Amino acid sequence: MKIDPSSPADLSAQIAAAIRESIVGGQLIVDERLPSEAELADHFNVSRPTVREALKRLAAQSLIRTQRGATGGAFVNRLSFEDAYSQQITTSTLLLSMNAVSFDTACEARYALERACAPLSAQRRSPDHLATMRAEIHRQSQPGLTDEAFCASDVDFHRALVDGAGNPVLSYQLAGAVEAMQPLMNMITFTARDRAAIVALHTRIANAVEAQNSNAACAALSDLEAETRGLAQSVFAARAARSNVDAP
Repeated sequence: MKIDPSSPADLSAQIAAAIRESIVGGQLIVDERLPSEAELADHFNVSRPTVREALKRLAAQSLIRTQRGATGGAFVNRLSFEDAYSQQITTSTLLLSMNAVSFDTACEARYALERACAPLSAQRRSPDHLATMRAEIHRQSQPGLTDEAFCASDVDFHRALVDGAGNPVLSYQLAGAVEAMQPLMNMITFTARDRAAIVALHTRIANAVEAQNSNAACAALSDLEAETRGLAQSVFAARAARSNVDAP
């Protein structure tokens, strides 16, 4: 494990990256104890506080865990897909907001990914996944449901559809699409949303998944995409009209 002291990059970040590369490359294996802070400080020729900061970075990424006591120290963690979901969602949200990804681009990506996942979900979904989809449809049908709660239920419905594919890699990859892109799209479209239309489309999707009809599930998702794009267009048109009125 090496760093470049002449590099302008933060030393703790370099140390964290070096250890991370060793973990990813298999030089450090799951449950292996890392050298002590003093040993790492000697190895990298830095202070112990610098090493401590590097270890904090790795712990924040769930790559290592720390244990107290005589047999304690820092150990390579077994990272699960579930543990990585939040990082995937955060990264996707930041990428979308910082790079001003257009609504159409985000919509296209999200629904293309879901349609790729839907056939697997139609074949593999468990009774629990289907029950979750039905429960969220029922929740969305409640007249007193707030916009925030409706959007949260919308995310949970599509999360169940994706997880029904029974593929943890797909679930991880689509975490950004469902739990990052979808809430951002909901923020734009919720004012123009026809809840009854959304519930009807969700019901079509759930019915298709229950009947193991992949084509029908994908068709319903395509119709939902068209509905979403139509909502966005109406919102953007209304905003443009208001801007023209307000302009001097």
